[in-house]
This record gives sequence, structure tokens and C-alpha cells, in this order.
Amino acid sequence: MNAAENLVIPSKRDLVSPEEWRTRVDLAACYRLVADFGWSDLVFTHITARVPGTEDQFLINPYGMMFDEITASSLIRIDIEGNQLDDSPFPVNPAGFTIHSAIHTARHDAQCVLHVHSVNGVAVSAQKDGVLPLSQQSIFVLSSLAYHDYEGVALYEEEKPRLVADMGRSTYLMLRNHGLLTVGRTIADAFLNMYIFEAACTIQIRAQAGGGELVRIPQAVIDGAKQQAKSVTKSQGGMLAWPGLLRRLDRRDMSYRT
Repeated sequence: MNAAENLVIPSKRDLVSPEEWRTRVDLAACYRLVADFGWSDLVFTHITARVPGTEDQFLINPYGMMFDEITASSLIRIDIEGNQLDDSPFPVNPAGFTIHSAIHTARHDAQCVLHVHSVNGVAVSAQKDGVLPLSQQSIFVLSSLAYHDYEGVALYEEEKPRLVADMGRSTYLMLRNHGLLTVGRTIADAFLNMYIFEAACTIQIRAQAGGGELVRIPQAVIDGAKQQAKSVTKSQGGMLAWPGLLRRLDRRDMSYRT
């Protein structure tokens, strides 16, 4: 069944460039995958991608559509202030773009910003020591991890400089008492980074629940994790897994491509 069969969204395929359409398809796929992996928080988080050829325009979800309903045409183009530039039966949530706009502005390498409130991620974000070196997944996270303290719901412009300063050049950001955030030079990279981040958090929660003494990975191993990651992925990052993830979606429901 088409998840969005009762939502009439006119196709934008012939109204945008081929490059923007490819970005729209990948971003819609990313929303669907976040839903499939159980990381969505109903409609209350966001994944954004820069519109190709622009520095100050982005694609974001229509506020009110579930992540498993998102399609390439339903994504809404916004500016750096979160103002809606596309016609849509749905609004956008400018407040939800506060975190994303701060990072996109400061990090021109961040073509995609992915933020979730996953249960295991929030659980670890509430722990004083944050991510622990307990798993292979954790060493990749720890090699490029930053933390940002909770200041309440991210609504205010004055939080942006502190958020940007805390993140620096990191790939992974743990928003304490809040959730997880990753960036990527592609949508595929941002998704793969989140997969690793969430896996590290899930393993940590389960290891702690086991009640036994935990074995921590030595710092020397963590220090070499970036180079190890490049060797494992041959510097292709998320693109190694992305085509297979799209095939997985296509077997279930190809409506995200519309």
C-alpha cells in the first residue's frame, strides 16, 4: 500500500533541475529509512539537504507528514531563515530548522544534516559520560564526536553560536538530554553516520543493562579509528550501502520517488 495514497501532492519532477530532483529522491528515501529503522519521533525531527547549486536554500519535510509518507515532491524548499519557498498544503516548522540552519551556515561541507530523537540515543545523551568506548561502532563515533548541553527546546537564535562552537568540525553531535545529530557531504553519508551513531548507543544501553563489568576499548585504538574507517569504506562512505538501501525501499514501496 502506498503510505501517502490519500495525500495529493503534485509532482515537482518537471519543475526542478535534474540535480535537485536527485537530491529530493535521496532525501525522501532518507526520511523513509529513518522511519523503517525506528528512529523517527512522529513528525518532530528533521533531515535537511542543501539544494544543489545554492548556498542558502534547503529541502525539509512538510510539517505534519509522517516520515514514511514523505515523497520527493512533498519536500519543501526553504531559505536559511526557514521561510517557505514552495507551495505546499503543509507548513514548515521554522523553529525546527534552528539547529539545522546554524550548522548549514557554519559548515559548508554539511550538505545534509540529520537529527533524531531515537530512544537509545536520548538515553545515552542523558548519561554524564556520554558515548563509551564499548563497541567497534563507538570508536568511529568517538573519533569525531562533540557534545552540546541542553538549553531547552531549540527555538532561539542566541543558542546558535554556542551550538556551532560546540560542534566545530565534528561529524557526530550529541545533544545532551535531547538526541543525536550527524552531518555528511552527501545524504548517504549523513545516514550511514547516524546508523553507526545509533548502533553505538543501542549497544551501550544493552551492555549496561547486562549488569556485568564492561570492557573499554583503549584510547590508542580510538585514535586510529578515522583511518580505519577510510580503509573499510575505501573513502566512499555511505555510497557503499546507499544503493542497497534504496533497493530495500523499492521492494516495499517506490512512492518516495514520486
